[in-house]
Amino acid sequence: MVTSVHEYKKIENTIVRNVKNAAVFMGRAGVSFLKTLRKCLTKRYTVVLVPHSEKKVYNLHISMLTILFFILIVLGGMAAFFLYGVSYNYTPKGNFADKDSRLRETQASLDQLRDETAHLLREARGFESALSNTLSSLGRDNGNTPAASGGSGDLSSFSFFDINETPDGMLQEVNDVRRLTDYLSSTIEPIKEIGVLLDSQSALLTEIPSIWPIKGVIGHISMFFGQNENPFTGQYYIHKGVDISTYRQGDPIVATADGQVVTVDYEHSGFGNNVIIKHKHGFYTRYAHMLTIRVKAGQRVQQGEVIGYIGNTGLSTGPHLHYEVHIGSDVVDPYKYINIRSNLAKNR
Repeated sequence: MVTSVHEYKKIENTIVRNVKNAAVFMGRAGVSFLKTLRKCLTKRYTVVLVPHSEKKVYNLHISMLTILFFILIVLGGMAAFFLYGVSYNYTPKGNFADKDSRLRETQASLDQLRDETAHLLREARGFESALSNTLSSLGRDNGNTPAASGGSGDLSSFSFFDINETPDGMLQEVNDVRRLTDYLSSTIEPIKEIGVLLDSQSALLTEIPSIWPIKGVIGHISMFFGQNENPFTGQYYIHKGVDISTYRQGDPIVATADGQVVTVDYEHSGFGNNVIIKHKHGFYTRYAHMLTIRVKAGQRVQQGEVIGYIGNTGLSTGPHLHYEVHIGSDVVDPYKYINIRSNLAKNR
């Protein structure tokens, strides 16, 4: 047992000694290598540059370390350039496909925008012509509108088929939209004038008898103005109004213009229950054979206001409204005034 312990100790000492000797050897070899390397790197070389002419000879002193440093720089640059080229050449095709798809979508959006711009400008041409014609029909000075002279307005020169650039590099579509904006700005005042004229016209139409005298525009004319056969005597006579029938009593009668009630009367052998309203501009209207009356003398009424109901009072053959229009002392055909609004609408 004791012998085995001594042998192990002997072996252990041998191993330690060998490792120590190896470490010392390696250390000496490393120091020697570093000294040799240092000597090589610090060794200096002289490069002599001799010109062909009889000029001064140039001596360039460099060390091996400088040469190695220069070589490393060159190799590093070449490696970086090579790696960049490889990475560029091997870019995934998916990236290019994605960029190409986005480019196509952008181009499609631009094409759609150009088409919409073209459509907008075509519609603007129609608006320009309609505005010019409207102002002309209203007797207004439309010299400020571009289409005033033969329809050759600012919008008539727009091009919709080519994308051109203006001298300052702006797309033609953008320039056209700006011109359209300027044109629309210039139409604000003429449109305001139209509004004023329409307001004036609307006010005028409420002051003259210009609507159907039965609420809801129901009924029909059973006897027109002028020469007619008297249903009681069978003789011809001048009918001074129009008879409007709905085949029943009780339908509401409305004032055909703003005005003041001047007469509320009953005639047993004539108009029965009847009302006369005075309007502006010398107009008077009469409503006869009414079942009942809803207004009083002196009362002011508005166009469209109910003043009574269709009846069969007085000298009448059945339920109807006898309606007259007077201008001063003259009796005129009411049918012409009943159709004022519809005639205006047809002329627009």
